[in-house]
Amino acid sequence: MQHRSEETRTHILEVANLLFSKNGYDATGVAEICHEAGVSKGAFYHHFATKQAIFMELMNGWLNILDNGFQLMLAQTEDIPQALLQMAEMVGGVFATADVDLKIILEFWTQANHDADIWQAAIEPYRRYQDYFSRLIQEGIAEGSLAPIDPAQASRSLVYLAVGLLMHALFDPNSVDWQIEVKRSIELMLYGMTRRSA
Repeated sequence: MQHRSEETRTHILEVANLLFSKNGYDATGVAEICHEAGVSKGAFYHHFATKQAIFMELMNGWLNILDNGFQLMLAQTEDIPQALLQMAEMVGGVFATADVDLKIILEFWTQANHDADIWQAAIEPYRRYQDYFSRLIQEGIAEGSLAPIDPAQASRSLVYLAVGLLMHALFDPNSVDWQIEVKRSIELMLYGMTRRSA
C-alpha cells in the first residue's frame, strides 16, 4: 500500500513538472494536474496541501540532485580546483539534458516576484550555495591549491557566473554544448583563483 502511495505521489510530481514547464504555474490548476495524472482531487490533496507545495517540492528535488552531485564530486577529487571543475561539468550536463527542469526554475523565479513564501524559498539556496562555495574556497586556500583570495567574493562570483549561464541556457538552449561551456567558463575563472608557482 505504501509503495503504491509513493508511486502515485511521484506520478503527480512528474505530471505537474511537465504542465508547469509547458503552460506555466499560473495557467496550471490542480484540476488539470489531477486530470492528466489520472487521480482524484482527494488523492492530490492527500499528498500535497496546495499547488504551491507541489511547486516547491519540484524545486527542492532539483536542488537536492545538485547537492548530492556536488558531494559526490567532492569525495572523488584530490583538490578543490578539480572538485569545482567536476561540479561544473556535472551542472553543464544538467543544463544540456534537463530542459523541463530548467523551465521550472524560470517559473520559480517568476513566481518569487509575486509570493513572499516562494521568494524566501528562492533566496535560501542562493545564499546556501554562496556559503558552500565560500567554505570550499577556504579549503582550497588552506590546502595550497588556491591563491589567498577573498573566499566570500570568489564564492559570489561563482554563483553569479552559474546564474548567468543558467539564464543563457534557458533562453538559448541549443546555442552551445552546455557541458563544455560551463566547464570552460569555470576553468577561466579558476585560472585567476589558482595558486601558481613563481
